[in-house]
Amino acid sequence: MTLVVLSLMFWAGAWVLNVGLAQSAVTRSRAGRLLVPAIFGITVLVVWEGMVRGLGVSPVILPPPSAVAARIAVSLPTLWADFLQTAVKGALLGYLIGCGAAVLTAIAIDRSPFLQRGLLPVGNFVAALPIVGIAPIMVMWFGFDWQSKAAVVVVMVFFPVLVNTVAGLAASDRMQRDLMATWSASYWQGLFKLRLPAAMPFIFNGLKIASTLALIGAIVAEFFGSPIVGMGFRINASIGQLALDMIWAEIAVAALAGSAFYGLVALIERGVTFWHPSQRH
Repeated sequence: MTLVVLSLMFWAGAWVLNVGLAQSAVTRSRAGRLLVPAIFGITVLVVWEGMVRGLGVSPVILPPPSAVAARIAVSLPTLWADFLQTAVKGALLGYLIGCGAAVLTAIAIDRSPFLQRGLLPVGNFVAALPIVGIAPIMVMWFGFDWQSKAAVVVVMVFFPVLVNTVAGLAASDRMQRDLMATWSASYWQGLFKLRLPAAMPFIFNGLKIASTLALIGAIVAEFFGSPIVGMGFRINASIGQLALDMIWAEIAVAALAGSAFYGLVALIERGVTFWHPSQRH
């Protein structure tokens, strides 16, 4: 029970420290904004380790973080191969194809009221389809390799980006559009010089939502058929072997990859939409 008491004391101390940092001027700097979540994350790991070891929880139920870290250290080649198969080939390629197609389709919808009335309701219907129903179909259509996983990701990311882009293209001020018409600007001049830049905050909202869906879609799709490599395959195989440390190792890699992907999109957004009020802090 000593470890349990020490873990609770560490949690209380970290809580007081974080509250103090959050109310101080330190958090106004970029380093300060990163410090608070870093302390919180370390606290969770320390308390997790202490609770599991102090209460004698079986590793089959919940392994301690040290066991997960040890598994990562000895399984780096396997984890790297799984990362390339799932995150790069399946999630990233599907994300790029799906988001690119969504932006182009949104421009087509913007040009055609018929498509706007007909395609958007269909899109909302398809977006509501469960991934467990889509994934087996894509595996049958595209095979067991990464192509079927990328296809699932395309379906998952397409409509969030489409809806946000359509909304963004309609968000420019009416007076601004009239001014472009007064200058005899063509549709494409108005699109590239006014409406598309004004739509960027909406587009990046969709891109950030899609970045979290892409890796989830690729991993879940691998449960329905994949070669003997990939995060989803490894998790599924480790369940039968009761290798909980390997499952948590794959989860840790997926969490780091997803966070890095989201952060990269947010960083690009900060550079592209530096003029928007949401970026002035």
